[in-house]
Amino acid sequence: MKKFNFRKVLDGLTAASPVGSSGGGSGSGAGGSVHPGGTAGAAGTPREEIQETLTSDYFQICKTVRHGFPYLPTALAFDPVQKILAIGTRTGAIRILGRPGVDCYCQHESGAAVLQLQFLINEGALVSACADDALHLWNLRQKQPAILHSLKFNRERITYCHLPFQSKWLYVGTERGNTHIVNIESFILSGYVIMWNKAIELSTKTHPGPVVHLSDSPRDEGKLLIGYENGTIVFWDLRSKRADLRAYYDEAIHSVAWHHEGKQFMCSHSDGSLTLWNLKSPNRPFQTTIPHGNSNTITVLEMDHPIVDFLTLCETPYPNEFQEPYAVVVLLEKDLIVVDLTQTNFPIFENPYPIDIHESPVTCTEYFADCPPDLIPVLYSVGAKHKKQGYSNKEWPISGGAWNLGAQTYPEIIITGHADGSVKFWDASAITLQMLYKLKTSKVFEKQKVGEGKATAEIVEEDPFAVQMMYWCPESRIFCVAGVSAYVIVYRFSKHEVNTEIASLEVRLQSEVEDIITPEPETNPPFPDASSQLPSLKSLSGSTNTVCLFVCSYFVPLLLSVKARPVRMPPGYQADLVIQLVWVDGEPPQQITSLAVNSAYGLVAFGNCNGLAVVDFMQKTVLLSMGTLDLYGSSDPYQRQPRSPRKSRQFAADGMLSSLAPFSFLLINNCLSPFSVVSVKGSRKLSLPTDLKTDLENRENSFSRSRSSSVSSIDRDSKEAITALFFMESFARKNDSAVSSCLWVGTGLGMVIILSLNLPASDDLRHSEPVVVSPSGTVLTLKGAVLTFACLDCMGTLTHQPYEVWRDPHSADDGDKTRKRKLVMHSPSSSQDMGDHQFAVICSEKQAKVFSLPSQTCLYVHNITETSFLLRADVVTLCNSVCLACFCANGHIMTLSLPSLRPLLDMNYLPVTDMRIARTFCFTNEGQALYLSSPTEIQRLTYSQEMCDNLQDMLGDLFTPVETPEAQNRGFLKGLFGGSGQAFDREELFGEATAGKASRSLAQHIPGSGGIEGVRGAAGGVIGDLTRARIALDERGQKLGELDERTASMMASAEAFSKHAHEVMLKYKDKKWYQF
Repeated sequence: MKKFNFRKVLDGLTAASPVGSSGGGSGSGAGGSVHPGGTAGAAGTPREEIQETLTSDYFQICKTVRHGFPYLPTALAFDPVQKILAIGTRTGAIRILGRPGVDCYCQHESGAAVLQLQFLINEGALVSACADDALHLWNLRQKQPAILHSLKFNRERITYCHLPFQSKWLYVGTERGNTHIVNIESFILSGYVIMWNKAIELSTKTHPGPVVHLSDSPRDEGKLLIGYENGTIVFWDLRSKRADLRAYYDEAIHSVAWHHEGKQFMCSHSDGSLTLWNLKSPNRPFQTTIPHGNSNTITVLEMDHPIVDFLTLCETPYPNEFQEPYAVVVLLEKDLIVVDLTQTNFPIFENPYPIDIHESPVTCTEYFADCPPDLIPVLYSVGAKHKKQGYSNKEWPISGGAWNLGAQTYPEIIITGHADGSVKFWDASAITLQMLYKLKTSKVFEKQKVGEGKATAEIVEEDPFAVQMMYWCPESRIFCVAGVSAYVIVYRFSKHEVNTEIASLEVRLQSEVEDIITPEPETNPPFPDASSQLPSLKSLSGSTNTVCLFVCSYFVPLLLSVKARPVRMPPGYQADLVIQLVWVDGEPPQQITSLAVNSAYGLVAFGNCNGLAVVDFMQKTVLLSMGTLDLYGSSDPYQRQPRSPRKSRQFAADGMLSSLAPFSFLLINNCLSPFSVVSVKGSRKLSLPTDLKTDLENRENSFSRSRSSSVSSIDRDSKEAITALFFMESFARKNDSAVSSCLWVGTGLGMVIILSLNLPASDDLRHSEPVVVSPSGTVLTLKGAVLTFACLDCMGTLTHQPYEVWRDPHSADDGDKTRKRKLVMHSPSSSQDMGDHQFAVICSEKQAKVFSLPSQTCLYVHNITETSFLLRADVVTLCNSVCLACFCANGHIMTLSLPSLRPLLDMNYLPVTDMRIARTFCFTNEGQALYLSSPTEIQRLTYSQEMCDNLQDMLGDLFTPVETPEAQNRGFLKGLFGGSGQAFDREELFGEATAGKASRSLAQHIPGSGGIEGVRGAAGGVIGDLTRARIALDERGQKLGELDERTASMMASAEAFSKHAHEVMLKYKDKKWYQF
């Protein structure tokens, strides 16, 4: 534990290197904390030493759980005894699902697409076949599955696999038409091979194509049905190594399925037909059906998305028993449906997994850990009223595995904003995810009429209601949304339904673009030269951040009309105020780049590349609408000159906007902007780009270039965007003796402006007297665009923003007590006396600074990165302390201590090659974070060592000891005439002693890490060890029990035989031989 004495730090500051109101000195280099010189001035000194308890031992990064629908699914498998489901994807991922809470994500290192999955039924293992011609055996008897064996085919491509029930021999079909056999236990190829030229007739001159199906006969395990792509079907006798029969059809085969009696099988073909075959007459199918042309006699279940695969769920795992499916699992391209077959109307089961995250594309996310505990039940109660009806009344059939709540039980909520304007609140407690409540922000606007000012095709392509930014105050339940069409909606939470009109305001926000003459280099934040990235724009070079701000100025939003009539609002979040930016002088409004709300002040602030607006949502009035330049007043460190407006118009006419579109994700420096915007002839199109690797590399390279003190050409076309806003009780000026209400404003040029908020002295006058917003004259500087603010009290404790305790605005009780607001101005309660100074933490995309207030002395500077830039930075709490968590574009996750900015963690986690990650990455308290790993999935991770240590105890068990059901008694006649009387010994037939060894060059065996050592390494914690021991004891006890039962049965049989033999002996003992 390291102690920092700020008295000594302040005493060491000298007047030789003064620090003015514009900020501290420059850092010494990347990764270093610097103590710039300056005078102590009026800065207060702490009454006692501040102890920083966090060290690097508190931090470790690991993935925890992945939620959502598996992206680009390709394969499906089900274990009917364990009742768990596996889904493979095109990206090489496997998701294994069981009961709610049992949700496991695995990834093949190769990233090759999963072709097929096969469970070893009730064995706790899974076989995956991938597009790189590799087979993998996964061990599911541990919470995080690992690969036990791999087998890589070198000369043939895998097309189909089949593993018979309770067999250790896996049949593998290849593209050449051959069938190989793999021992599952050793993952070694058998020397037994079914060559395609021996399977087909010698008279056949053409190759039958790849193997598309393999299955053993339900009547006789020694017979294998092989389906080839060109329509050839071979019934192969494994014992005699010859074909018993062959069948041919003109259309290509897609799939084959047996009847459970083993006398008939059905094929599906490329022309949409189904053919039914009988083994006794294989010359032609005895029945051909075309389902799509015979809808009168066939029940059709129409799906919303293309079908990838489906399978039926039956109680019995034995293929030769009567199959009575109780459900069908349908894997769609973007959904997972389970249909109840036991009811005549075929209802679907209500899916307990968060499969519908991507119902509309996710555009932004927010994550709140350790939030007020009453929020989750309240949100669930209002959300439950809007749930769909008509689901099956039976329990979810995929119910395998086991899961316990675990020790970590603090409430967590994830909020996702979507392209259709919807917002979803999710309960994310204890590494699960369940939707609580859905809010549709588009309902405050009138529906758009097709053809109203635009072509029909363009209306379809647009997402005018897409959620761009969100701000939530859990304590007051105030929720605010910024939309892509330049509007802000303020919501209040109520448990009562109301019918009322929606208040709306229009805000004019425009500033004249002016030339900037830079100040002295030592006090100027650096701007790189981007001319190398945009050679076609010779007059435009400089910060890529400024480039995209300029591009977005030509974004043309739709003109949305707020509903003027009274609107019925159900319980939940109800729109209190809609604020719209309007066109000014023929110029469209710009997208909103920053947003902040404060319930205690009753204010909402938002900014864009033109300036800042502050609105009083209690009095429904606009308090401030000012260009960024005007916010500085006389404190502007830049010398700006008026610029002719013709330049921008000329630039707009050059038609160069499309080349700048990839940079537009940098519009908001914390990457919450969800869209690339391309303006073409006044129309607007929104797209979700995926590959930003080149753009990010270009921007990182651009940061290595320094900026000269002369006039830069980029400055002539730049607009200084508002990138961060923060309400707090702070010292606005150097000579302040007490804290007051302030709004901290951060810009894209690294400038921090403090605005004073003059609120009515008494809260009783809040609704009548005006609020005054005025610049304080204080300006601080950092390198790069400002990302986030935070405030620490004189003891180094994080202070919460002032807030209003939630009260229902539409409560039935209209007494004075209900109307009176309850405000919490300082939090935590131990910091009621704020002391004579505080610490302001400011982080930009390049560096972090800690200022002492009111002296405005920069105590600490840490240059976080020189070659890259931050995408997200948050001040979070961990282990009753506080730190700064940062995510860099080069993939590094870093944490810094506060207030000293000591590096605690720096790990290369995830290079940002996709805008989706940059847009959705966010940190929260208790060492947790998340991002959108694919368009359909949320990946959660932790940077807390404690949570990494306890992760095994939090995850669910995929395998639970379950007794395999006994096979049904087939009866004497069926046993005598129903199949082959000869026992089939696969070991004798496929083993090395009989079949020999396969060619070494055919496939390569690769040992995995999922053995006993892998289990010990991957699983930790006492509970995990006890669970494994319990499972082992259960299995041992089960086997001993089976052995006792068999022994008792044999003894009973022996006694019965002895008895009968004795009776026979007594009967014939006295008879002569001729009497028999």
